[in-house]
Amino acid sequence: MAKRSPTALMLPSWQKLSRLPAGRWIFSRLVGVVIPYTGSVRADVLSLAPGHAIVGMKDRRRVRNHLNSVHAIALANLAEYTTGLATLSGMPEDARAILVGLNIRYESKARGLITAECTAPVPTSNERCDYHVSVVLTDSSGVTVATADAHWLVGPVKTSDGDNT
Repeated sequence: MAKRSPTALMLPSWQKLSRLPAGRWIFSRLVGVVIPYTGSVRADVLSLAPGHAIVGMKDRRRVRNHLNSVHAIALANLAEYTTGLATLSGMPEDARAILVGLNIRYESKARGLITAECTAPVPTSNERCDYHVSVVLTDSSGVTVATADAHWLVGPVKTSDGDNT
């Protein structure tokens, strides 16, 4: 029997929790516990479906730079998080993914609530394949502050003996 990827729990967890009061917040914090660096920007998942994610990040002192705007790396972290959610949420249970590249272009100073939206191709098998995924980050007035292209490598989950299933 093929080993299940931990990401196989992501979409069912979202579907259960997002219906509850504060469920989206709870889901977002749980992702931060499982993936601590991603959790460092305290972004909130607003919408999640296979191949689609919307994530918001509040402008807080913790994510600001010396120019009084959201730091470039906080924006890159938000871009990675959003593309990962969109890609991982629909993939097969016996697949896993890792980010192997991220190209980001900063368009404008980022201030206020930043929203990232991504529509991604959904992996249909655990066959090793590179997925190119784009995301747009906008501020609360709809101005694009950054765009990014992520490269996710999808492949089979490894078994305990190190062989791929």
